[in-house]
Amino acid sequence: MTGTLVLAGTPIGDVADAPPRLSKELAEADVIAAEDTRRLRRLTQALGVTPGGRVVSYFEGNESARTPELVEELRGGARVLLVTDAGMPSVSDPGYRLVAAAVEHDIKVTAVPGPSAVLTALALSGLPVDRFCFEGFLPRKGGERLSRLREVAGERRTLVYFEAPHRLDDTLAAMAEVFGADRRAAVCRELTKTYEEVRRGPLGDLAAWAAEGVRGEITVVVEGAPESGPEELDAGELVRRVRIREDAGERRKEAIAAVAAEAGLPKRVVFDAVVASKRSAG
Repeated sequence: MTGTLVLAGTPIGDVADAPPRLSKELAEADVIAAEDTRRLRRLTQALGVTPGGRVVSYFEGNESARTPELVEELRGGARVLLVTDAGMPSVSDPGYRLVAAAVEHDIKVTAVPGPSAVLTALALSGLPVDRFCFEGFLPRKGGERLSRLREVAGERRTLVYFEAPHRLDDTLAAMAEVFGADRRAAVCRELTKTYEEVRRGPLGDLAAWAAEGVRGEITVVVEGAPESGPEELDAGELVRRVRIREDAGERRKEAIAAVAAEAGLPKRVVFDAVVASKRSAG
């Protein structure tokens, strides 16, 4: 018989939030695949658990090479427990490749559900939670970041992002540029930890705050785009959206067509606004 792959959620901050089943799985698993074996050791010590099986590392650098090894263990009947540094495996963490490989080999995959920075930040944000989408980490390069944000500029669901503290100010500034400085957002820092902080406000204000420097684990929640009709977008806003797309590498013709589609306007209206803007600037 084949074994079982268990995806286990780990605390995102407070060890007391560990799911009750986690200790049992740590003690009984044949193999524990951990994103960071040192952090796993600290977790097991805090929980008072002695791992019963072999512990191996499973992180971004060795994920491709180690996945076949773990699949062989599973095919041989082993119970493999996958844990990452915080939260649920596979959610912007190692795990997807192993899950996909296990499914391909008809191996059972189950989970020990636990804390999630995505859902915790969403619930604390004060923004609509009935519909949302998780966008993970944005690209590090400025142009690629703007392009990715531009893709969801019209998204009406609440948006959730992870971000590194040293890139937070640039990310919030880019969001203010693309989404508008008045778009509501929340920056959730160090969730469930001693210095937990949730700062809410318009993107422009949050970008100014982050420019002073922010530390810790960061999750950003951004309000979705408002319901808008053609009458709400004046010529200046149309031109601004075209320029954002051009700055991200789109040709003007494609940028105009895309903005027109977003706004529900004929392409000629957007084209005329761009031409008028150039004339007034000249």
